Amino acid sequence: MTQDHWGDIRQRLLKTVGQNNYTTWIEPIVPGDIVDNIATLNVPTTFFGNYVSQNFADLILHEINAAGLEAARLNFALCAKPATNVPTSPAVIRQAATAPKPSASSISSTAPLDPRFSFDNFVVGKPNELAHAAARRVAEGGPVTFNPLFLYGGVGLGKTHLMHAIAAELKQRKPEMNVLYLSAEQFMYRFVQALRDRKMMDFKELFRSVDVLMVDDVQFIAGKDSTQEEFFHTFNALVDQHKQIIISADRAPTDIKDLEDRVQSRLQCGLVVDLHPTDYELRLGILQSKLEVQQKTYPGLEVDKTVLEFLAHRITSNVRVLEGALTRLFAFASLVGREINMELTQDCLADVLRSSERKVTVEEIQRKVSEHYNIRLSDMIGPKRLRSYARPRQVAMYLSKQLTSRSLPEIGRRFGGRDHTTVMHGVRRIEELKQSDSQIAEDLELLGRALKS
Repeated sequence: MTQDHWGDIRQRLLKTVGQNNYTTWIEPIVPGDIVDNIATLNVPTTFFGNYVSQNFADLILHEINAAGLEAARLNFALCAKPATNVPTSPAVIRQAATAPKPSASSISSTAPLDPRFSFDNFVVGKPNELAHAAARRVAEGGPVTFNPLFLYGGVGLGKTHLMHAIAAELKQRKPEMNVLYLSAEQFMYRFVQALRDRKMMDFKELFRSVDVLMVDDVQFIAGKDSTQEEFFHTFNALVDQHKQIIISADRAPTDIKDLEDRVQSRLQCGLVVDLHPTDYELRLGILQSKLEVQQKTYPGLEVDKTVLEFLAHRITSNVRVLEGALTRLFAFASLVGREINMELTQDCLADVLRSSERKVTVEEIQRKVSEHYNIRLSDMIGPKRLRSYARPRQVAMYLSKQLTSRSLPEIGRRFGGRDHTTVMHGVRRIEELKQSDSQIAEDLELLGRALKS
């Protein structure tokens, strides 16, 4: 493979993988020959080659063939000596992960702390009260009571907010403490840098001399054997010294695929706390707290209470989406000079509301309806034609047609294998009764609201 070929391939890879990944993982590669459809790429370390093989091999192979060369697979070989035409200085990886060595009275952070993320503006509710209490305890900087503190939960539930709040509080309360806060990805970049520069002792000294180690998104190291091993040894060394470790992830330790058993076991030896999905009360509280911020930015703009209640009901998946919706609403109202009411809200947030609609299943509808009418689920789905079973059955069919994308035959199959004409009859019957029977109309409204909330 000529340097011209590799130069073109690298430029295309740069556009695909981005500047940081390119500088760290593509630029140091030295192209070799292609023999028997095997393209050899020379890399500085075995770990480096393994990482590129796991994460970029298919992409590199595609670009090699797109350049008119024929290669079926890649072979990674260690460079005999540093190449003069490829950057091999420590600056290569420092561009991806740079941070000063921690010193007294400082927080060394490759993940800059966001001043907006403090305990003061963290809205506490039932789904996150344990995580908040544990984070406050750790942020006091007293004797280590649980090690590590492991916070996990889905996107937008407050993990990173709590991590930043802990770091900021420690900085204020205990300025003499060495607190290192970074992502698991940055931990790995620093590890690679130390391997390449033959400065593993410096790496170990940096990570084992801190008083508090905070690692965000630890699921990133899953499947990366060398990084996991070093993380394991760092973890043990800090625990032995009674230093505090705080970890966050998107799922529980036992649910992180390709995480070594010994690492998994270590992560579970402290306090593991789940940040549950938000409930209506918490979402409303978050909106009310963010409302004050928006009203300072857009003085004079008021929001009807029903708008906040509507958003708290409808946007249930992600706090960031919820906050973003409120920000967009204020900006839109300010630009078009309109008051913030339900009509404006539905116009402005149509796409957000559509994507946030909860997907209801036929089975969920059947359970809710049987509970509402106080009958057994098996009787509603079964063959009995008694009115006390037939009417709830028709209500459930009607709701299944209205609230799901299932076809009539599919709905029929879920109701004991009934024919689609039976479902059609049931739907029509409920549509008729909805106009003449106020009790049926009320039942439908109650059930619809319960299923959508």
